[in-house]
Amino acid sequence: MDWIDALLIPAIKSLVVIVVLLLAFAYMTYVERKLVGRFVRRYGPNRAGPFGLLQPIADAFKAIFKEEVIPTEVDKWLYVICPGIAVAGSLIVFGVIPVGDSFMAWGRKITMVVADVNVGVLYVVAMAGLGLYGIFLGGWASNNNFSLLGALRSTAQVITYELPMGLAIASIATITGSLRFGDIIAAQKTLPLIILQPVGFLVYFISGMAEINRSPFDMPETENELVSGYSTEYGGIKFAIYFMAEYINMIVMSILVATLFLGGWQGPFAHLSPLLQLVWLVVKAAVVLFVFIWVRASIPRVRYDKWMKFGWKFLVPLGLANLAVTAVVVALVA
Repeated sequence: MDWIDALLIPAIKSLVVIVVLLLAFAYMTYVERKLVGRFVRRYGPNRAGPFGLLQPIADAFKAIFKEEVIPTEVDKWLYVICPGIAVAGSLIVFGVIPVGDSFMAWGRKITMVVADVNVGVLYVVAMAGLGLYGIFLGGWASNNNFSLLGALRSTAQVITYELPMGLAIASIATITGSLRFGDIIAAQKTLPLIILQPVGFLVYFISGMAEINRSPFDMPETENELVSGYSTEYGGIKFAIYFMAEYINMIVMSILVATLFLGGWQGPFAHLSPLLQLVWLVVKAAVVLFVFIWVRASIPRVRYDKWMKFGWKFLVPLGLANLAVTAVVVALVA
């Protein structure tokens, strides 16, 4: 393996992933504001450019040039770097998710994934927890009671809902016999796992919303209780970076749901072209994103203790029961 395969191609792939995710984040904010506006009989952004399409650019300039205010009592170094930790945790998760099959180009085999590792699903679970450090340490470094409470809520929520998410992943591994994304996608060639694992899909989807703090699970930043939670003392570009991390998490989670339960990049005629494979994955992820936004517009927040009880007393037992039934069925079929 020469330096092109070892260094240059992975570096180019990483750069492409980062640029695409940042652009997707910018216009995901536009899409969500438009959709939520329609849900509640409003227009959404319609002033900056035709149909409001320049609104994300206007928002970016506003965040960049907004006055930076750093409270005097914060732990300055942690306070400054924590938004970067949060967004880095969001970006590096995508590195093991394949967006298509391999193809030949310029005499080289190009895989449509940055790093194809045998335990890709475990890597995603581990790296997803890295972004939590950005939230927790940011709330702690802010030296604000509301920020600290939001950070503690986020930590407790992630611990609670990672358990049922892990049980859903274990059910997938029981059926496919692998934790490699390529093997999981290949196992769905004839039938997506959402058909074989409807309960696992439900558990994973709900847990995923809690993991990325999407409404109605946005308890770490709920303004009616904690001002703005862990991000209370953040403004300008630092707040925008936290905002970016949240939306990138939502995009990555939608792609994970599409990959694990909806067959990933597979679809009719997908074998004809890598571009068509990418289109199928984007379409499936877009459907999941629409459901995320639909849930936000439809379901109000519930008291924090009720969401925690829901995780421990309903989702965890449901995930355990689903795993047990899956294991029994697989053993009997084998």
